[in-house]
Amino acid sequence: MSDTTQQENQLQDRLQTFSTVLQRGTLQQLRLMVNGLYPAEIAHLLESLPREKRTFVWELVDPDLQGDVLLDVNDDIRENLIQQMETSELLAASEGLEVDDLADFIQDLPDTVMQLVLQSMGTQDRHRLERVLSYPEDTAGGMMNTDTITVRPNNTIDVVLRYLRRSRTDIPVMTDYLYVVDRRNHYLGRIALTDLLTREPGIQIGELMDPEQHAIHADMSDTDVAALFEQRDLVSAPVVNDENELLGRITIDDVVDVIRDEAEHSLMSMAGLSEEDDMFAPVIASTRRRALWLGVNLITALLASWVIGLFDATIEKLVALAILMPIVASMGGIAGSQTLTIVIRGMALGQIGGSNAGRLIIKELAVGMLNGMLWAVVVAFVAIAWFQDYQLGIIIGAAIIINLVTAALAGATIPLVLKKIGADPALGGGVVLTTITDVIGFMTFLGLAALFLV
Repeated sequence: MSDTTQQENQLQDRLQTFSTVLQRGTLQQLRLMVNGLYPAEIAHLLESLPREKRTFVWELVDPDLQGDVLLDVNDDIRENLIQQMETSELLAASEGLEVDDLADFIQDLPDTVMQLVLQSMGTQDRHRLERVLSYPEDTAGGMMNTDTITVRPNNTIDVVLRYLRRSRTDIPVMTDYLYVVDRRNHYLGRIALTDLLTREPGIQIGELMDPEQHAIHADMSDTDVAALFEQRDLVSAPVVNDENELLGRITIDDVVDVIRDEAEHSLMSMAGLSEEDDMFAPVIASTRRRALWLGVNLITALLASWVIGLFDATIEKLVALAILMPIVASMGGIAGSQTLTIVIRGMALGQIGGSNAGRLIIKELAVGMLNGMLWAVVVAFVAIAWFQDYQLGIIIGAAIIINLVTAALAGATIPLVLKKIGADPALGGGVVLTTITDVIGFMTFLGLAALFLV
């Protein structure tokens, strides 16, 4: 059993156990069970419960955990829970959050509560928060935490170790490197904690620091940051501005959140949905959100139907066309979806750009041609055996070849074009692709039949 399957089973078992306790257990049992979980686990539990049960369970969550839980639930649920909370509860939930987490949390608060949170902070913490808030949420500056430990290159290891012992309770979580800066806070390099523990106490930091580890610019997108962490196996990384001043650092826990959000976004966008939607949102709200996408799909379906209507006389004369017609469109849709998925994944990983897009399109066209020829022969034989008509078999085979090549071209180019115009390839790619493969498939098959059979 894979680790993913095992984790899914554990989550399902936990949800089942909690549901049983919720129905039959005591209030004290529920409270102990909920607060014995990690904040992310409580968030997962809340997202899995209908709204009326969710509200009841939320009131059992320890106030010290509520801030972290609110950060882990999706936007819809967070907004709903915040609306139910008193101002004092929101202030308590914001206490103790890291600056980067607080920056995410505070933007969802009512303006009056936001001002109270800012007023309750010390001057230094407020400046740190304002620095993070000055950058968009989906950039390195918006992700970073300003809690860093900096040292000067002329400090000795002994001096640094003594400082760390004195401030051991203030060392940020996941500190694997100390950052070396000059007197103007310009980033110079980093030094590993392991070096501090294993080298001679009298050695200066400047002799041991790694100047080759470049910092991340604050304007870098969160997806590029995630790719950088993956490629370099980073646990943390420094963040700098245009003047190379050290602003803070990004840690792997924030990067994991970005990777998870990107994966959920890609999956949900293909159906025209948002990863932040509440699974148990009211029926009217869910209907309203999905109606727009269904309307778009209706327009594309009407276009395909219009194409079929152009050949109604042809279909009336040869009923076999109506029977075989869905095969052509379906084969093109699947082939195009395969190419579309590959291209969107490559773009998300930063593997596709202007330098290699042409080669990829040519390769996908070749795959489409070979697959088209293979399955054209199969479908042609089926059609001939079914309807005893050699011409019909040849025509549907030719239509499948044309549609699979078209599907490959569309699947490879649609995401590139959508990205070029600033649209989300995952959100619009599937609908555009389906429209093209349906229209071309029907028009090719019925057009060839009109020319040669009727």
